[in-house]
Amino acid sequence: SPHNLGPPPHPAYMHLRSYVPISGQSLRFSPWILVGLPARLSWEQPALTGKWVSPGTSGIRHICIGSALGFNYPLKNNQTAGAVQDNVKVSLAFGLSIATLAQSVGHISGAHLNPAVTLGLLLSCQISILRAIMYIIAQCVGAIVATAILSGITSSLPDNSLGRNELASGVNSGQGLGIEIIGTLQLVLCVLATTDRRRRDLGGSGPLAIGLSVALGHLLAIDYTGCGINPARSFGSSVITHNFKDHWIFWVGPFIGGALAVLIYDFILAPRSSDLTDRVKVWTSGQVEEYDLDGDDINSRVEMKPK
Repeated sequence: SPHNLGPPPHPAYMHLRSYVPISGQSLRFSPWILVGLPARLSWEQPALTGKWVSPGTSGIRHICIGSALGFNYPLKNNQTAGAVQDNVKVSLAFGLSIATLAQSVGHISGAHLNPAVTLGLLLSCQISILRAIMYIIAQCVGAIVATAILSGITSSLPDNSLGRNELASGVNSGQGLGIEIIGTLQLVLCVLATTDRRRRDLGGSGPLAIGLSVALGHLLAIDYTGCGINPARSFGSSVITHNFKDHWIFWVGPFIGGALAVLIYDFILAPRSSDLTDRVKVWTSGQVEEYDLDGDDINSRVEMKPK
């Protein structure tokens, strides 16, 4: 190399577009080598930081919008004391915010805004374990910050639950768990199907399809569980309100739903052949080749990217 930077990076890291030879750039030890990245890519840290921070900052906007609209107004004499909560309005708010954020930050982080979706993509061998953990941490931190902001803005509202998910009257734990499984299953299944590059029949907007899937989940589940389908959002509200009643449902349900979606899509609807060695390689190294488990269709499955 004319800049004495050594050979080009391994193809696994070519998708990190910040790898640009800089005149006079000196090589130095990079802590990123501890997680499997070459030391010569030490100036890529901003790109990687953006990938991990993006889910948190995007989640702040998403949760503030949706939870603010989801405020339950108090009942007096069997009538609401204020405006009636409109489930369609709340559902569209969540769905459109997801579609907007997916379109906006999909090229940075793959638009990971939901731990259940991240788990689904991990089980589908699209991301490494390290990246999945970092995404989920960012999502949960973003949810806590968003709920804290919302708490300050809406502090004058009485009995403000800050969008906390809870079982409706007459709904038991098993029923609530089932609702969360179904709602998350259809969402993760939509994500897997709309981001599958093997398909040649895809048209329209992938982010919009995913956003409408989120809206559908809310239309289904709001009256029963408040519609979790996103463990991070449920976690943020529970942390700020110090109320973790039935909180396990909003983690277990979405995770089971996400895992079932992967099982259905990757092994029944659109099966692909890959051995355990290939999958372990993806989970540990997160190489670009992780999306080519069949070996004949390059980049057949990737995180959400613009066409």
